[in-house]
Amino acid sequence: MEARSGRRDFIRGAFAAAGAAAAAPLAMATGNPVPASGGDPNILELPPHSTGLGQPVVTDGYGKPSQYESNVQRRQSPGLTQTTQASVSFAPLQSLFGIVTPSGLHFERHHQGWWDIDPSKHRLMINGSDDKLVKTPRVFTMDELMRLPTVSRFHFIECGANTGMEWGNVAVPTCQYSHGMLSCSEFTGVPLRTLLDMCGVDYKRGRYVLAEGADGSSMTRTVPMELIENGEVFVAFGQNGEMLRPENGYPLRLVVPGVQGVSWVKYLRRIEVGDKPYGTKDEAIHYVDLMPGGLHRQYTSIQECKSVITTPSGGQVLLDKGFYNISGLAWSGRGKVTRVDVSVDGGRNWRTARLESPVLSKCLTRFNIDWVWDGKPTLVQSRAVDETGYVQPSTKQLRAVRGTRSIYHNNSIQTWLVQENGEVKNVQLS
Repeated sequence: MEARSGRRDFIRGAFAAAGAAAAAPLAMATGNPVPASGGDPNILELPPHSTGLGQPVVTDGYGKPSQYESNVQRRQSPGLTQTTQASVSFAPLQSLFGIVTPSGLHFERHHQGWWDIDPSKHRLMINGSDDKLVKTPRVFTMDELMRLPTVSRFHFIECGANTGMEWGNVAVPTCQYSHGMLSCSEFTGVPLRTLLDMCGVDYKRGRYVLAEGADGSSMTRTVPMELIENGEVFVAFGQNGEMLRPENGYPLRLVVPGVQGVSWVKYLRRIEVGDKPYGTKDEAIHYVDLMPGGLHRQYTSIQECKSVITTPSGGQVLLDKGFYNISGLAWSGRGKVTRVDVSVDGGRNWRTARLESPVLSKCLTRFNIDWVWDGKPTLVQSRAVDETGYVQPSTKQLRAVRGTRSIYHNNSIQTWLVQENGEVKNVQLS
């Protein structure tokens, strides 16, 4: 009760402070006072939608967003090499609410384009690298998979290269381009452990699996058996209450919670059980971290604790000084987020934000905190902590360990500069 009362007092004080300056209008979040005479025609004059019949049910069978939300869409970064076949699209994090990414706005990463595969012809094979690792190799149809016991879980998926351009001091303009290779969905499917048990896997010797996709790149990734044995890894056919979208792996993809997105193999067609890591092309050449000493760090799959403020963020404009709700997302590949701190002075002082429910393991967590902007230049940051005690590092702290020549796994604190004119820019503190 004290926390709620304290927040009401904070907001009441913020409104009072904003109203004290008679010459200045209230901040956009406070609304407009009722005028003594006249009035807003949008209130006084009934619009057509209040006096006439509306539209019939959707005739094409699938609902669409409002025409007034057409600007909320995935976008290809102008900083990427332009090709006739785009391979990456970024989710508009700054325009989303809560923690779930709508399927039509989920980020995309393709290595050979996407396909719309006929599920009646798609197959999933499970075999071993030798005859003794899998007692009974099997081939499953989609119908056979969907008859088995299923699970539905909310998890984030993040590309290992998310925020990668920040390694090179490239300040991309918006949160969509800096952090938009991140999404969160409710996935539905069959635990991989269930399928392996059906095939009689030797878990003592078979300590790794190789997941292979059916697209032209034949994307293959090694997944340690220890991630599978606890039941977290599953073979998904559903996303956000419907079948997967083609660009997200329809009809079948692997879900590996907390691990970089490249291991969530799309168009999944084969699982091979082995006794050692496979060292495939996308594990030996790509998705490796160049360390300061010149060595490559391989199999760095876990996405470490990270956060980003989505409002206010790059490309947005604050209309006037006064009260605002700072909002953002936090996540960790090692479990639950336990705390998010927010700074409005470049990291000198921090306040703890509210974590909005649900707070789930290896899932996006929404945080909010109250703020009164005084109209002066402000550096806004967030810093997440997960249940292992890991604290999201600053750029300086991360580079002290990782150097400056990396591409992947940048989980450093993001800084947004709110300028005096209200425009928000991406900046990097040394």
